[in-house]
Amino acid sequence: MHSKKYWGLNKTQGHVFCVGIRKCIIMFNKLLTPVIILSLLATACKNKLSKKEQNAGKEDTVTTSVGQPVNLPAPYATKSSTKFSNVIGWPAGKTPVAPEGFTVTKFADDLNNPRWLYIAPNGDILVAEASTDPGAVKKVKGAITGKNKSQNVGNSGNRVILFRDKDGDGKFEIRSTFVEGLNKPFGMLIIGNTFYVANTDALLQFPYQPGATKINGTGKKILELPAGGYNNHWTRNLIANKDNSKIYISVGSGSNVAENGMENEIRRANILEINPDGSGERIFASGLRNPVGMGWAPGTNTLWTAVNERDELGDDLVPDYITSVKEGGFYGWPYSYFGQHEDPRMKDKQKPDLVKKAIVPDVALGAHTASLGLAFDEKGVLPGKFKNAAFIGQHGSWNRSELAGYKVVYVPFSNGKPSGPHQDFLTGFITGEDNKVYGRPVGIALTQNGAMLVADDASNTIWRVSANNK
Repeated sequence: MHSKKYWGLNKTQGHVFCVGIRKCIIMFNKLLTPVIILSLLATACKNKLSKKEQNAGKEDTVTTSVGQPVNLPAPYATKSSTKFSNVIGWPAGKTPVAPEGFTVTKFADDLNNPRWLYIAPNGDILVAEASTDPGAVKKVKGAITGKNKSQNVGNSGNRVILFRDKDGDGKFEIRSTFVEGLNKPFGMLIIGNTFYVANTDALLQFPYQPGATKINGTGKKILELPAGGYNNHWTRNLIANKDNSKIYISVGSGSNVAENGMENEIRRANILEINPDGSGERIFASGLRNPVGMGWAPGTNTLWTAVNERDELGDDLVPDYITSVKEGGFYGWPYSYFGQHEDPRMKDKQKPDLVKKAIVPDVALGAHTASLGLAFDEKGVLPGKFKNAAFIGQHGSWNRSELAGYKVVYVPFSNGKPSGPHQDFLTGFITGEDNKVYGRPVGIALTQNGAMLVADDASNTIWRVSANNK
């Protein structure tokens, strides 16, 4: 008898063949199992990302109250990038570039982080020297990431310097230390015979006499303020209303998007209003992530502020902005941005009633530009289209794949309202070579004779921009 055949093999051969097949299958399964697991994990991660993107909302265009269309990409339309600038300083003879009809000169140098400017009633120029003090751990991290090269880390002057340019020719006759021993001073204000300075943690009051070049004494603390904050949110700016009956204080958030809990954001992301003696505090406006520059629109009693918006939603989200500040107004942070566009990171912590009230800011200035400085040509002394304009110091990006900001822009104003989109005014800070920049503009002030001063804290310089017909 012939033995039974298996695929052309006899019984013995067939048995050996089947055993071999089974072994192969077992080995194949052993190899396949981790592949399947990895594939399932990859699919799960992909599905998780898709869910995150789904929760994040979609691209939208919003029109502001002044008629500006603002494109808002979907959150995470591009990945969150980190690109710190590398400040190399200004070569001899090189300056920022202003429009035709203006001249740029160096007003002062050899400073120690000149961050903010204030023009005293008698024309004296006060400069607050202050910077971030990150601590040892953050200094090491900053050295690794390149952040340290983008700023003068841990080198806070903690003082106010006075310059007096009596004839307005752009060359000061007096330079002196006005007050020292401060704690990250920023906003300054003079009302009558009182000088105010906002440390990061308190508002101080000093006796002042017009013409004095130095203040002695420790000052009186009239209001405690929440100290420090996320990134550079340690700044506390000051401005008084027209009759000096109220003082407004800008206080930035303590976090990017409330990741440390709202219990750590008390009195933050607000503009506070107080009486000149420090009493009567109330929240004038809220939901402003990091309001810094403040000013009064020419010919009005309308307060405006420059706001540095949130990070890590992509290259072009969320735009920084300037906006008129409505008493009692809520501007979205941390729950939403540009009105009712919800931040996906707050999905499980949303407050629909607040989001419903969120105000759309007036003028978008580009995402991650660090729009901090704000000064109006209140007296209308600048020529042509620059008359009455708002000028914004853009300190420059770190959370974008390509550098943005690093310039001064202006927004034209007419009859107390914006009359067009922002445009470049003072450029030339970016070298064009990878991430290298010469400096970083921030604080802006207009002197009594109409010249503009721009604080470049990273290069320890103050620039002067004057119209050629002045």
